[in-house]
Amino acid sequence: MAKQVIEVPALTRQRAMQLGERGERWLAELPDLVAELARQWAITLGPTLPGGNAALVTWARTADGGDAVLKVAIPESGFADQVRTIAAACGRGYVGLLAHDLRRHAMLQEAVGPAMADLGLPPQRAIALLCQTLSQAWTVPRPEGATVAAEQEKAAQLGRMVARLWDALGRPCSERVVAQALRFARRRAAAFNIDRCVVVHGDPHPGNALRVRAARPGAESGFVFVDPDGFLADPTYDLGVVLRDWCPQLLAGDAPTLAQRYCRLLASETGLDETAIWEWGFLERVSTGLYVRSLGATDLAQPFLDTAERLV
Repeated sequence: MAKQVIEVPALTRQRAMQLGERGERWLAELPDLVAELARQWAITLGPTLPGGNAALVTWARTADGGDAVLKVAIPESGFADQVRTIAAACGRGYVGLLAHDLRRHAMLQEAVGPAMADLGLPPQRAIALLCQTLSQAWTVPRPEGATVAAEQEKAAQLGRMVARLWDALGRPCSERVVAQALRFARRRAAAFNIDRCVVVHGDPHPGNALRVRAARPGAESGFVFVDPDGFLADPTYDLGVVLRDWCPQLLAGDAPTLAQRYCRLLASETGLDETAIWEWGFLERVSTGLYVRSLGATDLAQPFLDTAERLV
């Protein structure tokens, strides 16, 4: 039987290549790996799904004729956290988990519909739905005994990344933007309180919120999240990630007024602190722009940096 042709998305391939020999080996072995998983889980593979930058994702059909999604992640750290989060959620705010293989960095997931990002929803409606879905996702229980070491605290991590990438990339945004991002990173790090932490999604943008095919418990908003990072942080971090987006809307109008309106909506929908959401949102906007630019995706990165210039 001819080996199935595997179409790896460009950003996924590029991210794998950045791992050097380990990533190159993963790409070379991917067709055989996918074939082994298909036999292991008795699935028939469908077409590759677009989007994302850290995994191959394909449609699949199970032995009983049901639809599913196969995800094979590049060999980076964090996959076990993702599996643990989705498994612990038991469908509350997250996609259902049908099977997983930690050694092969693979999951078989519930089939879901289109991403929220593809539905053309007004930003205010999308933000409200993301908040509703996060309220479910934040109920995932903490791993027993979990804590956060100083070097793992998210604000400090992002601050270090911003400082490093700004220099490494030739300073692609203004010094005042970076200074503001680093100031907010210090403020959020100083405000860290383990007692307020939840298991956050880590990247709850509209592309990671997918519509369920049928109403079910745990998906009362009509959407579930995929691809969680699943670490402990203040829940306002996730809301800052939501605020980070909406670049086309901000660039088309009065960016400060519109961003503040979105920030107030996030605070009112969740009852969480508006200032913390704003500071996380700005830090995420700058760090994401620099990180995506480091992957070579300048066109995707630039709107984040351009909007940061308008919000500083």
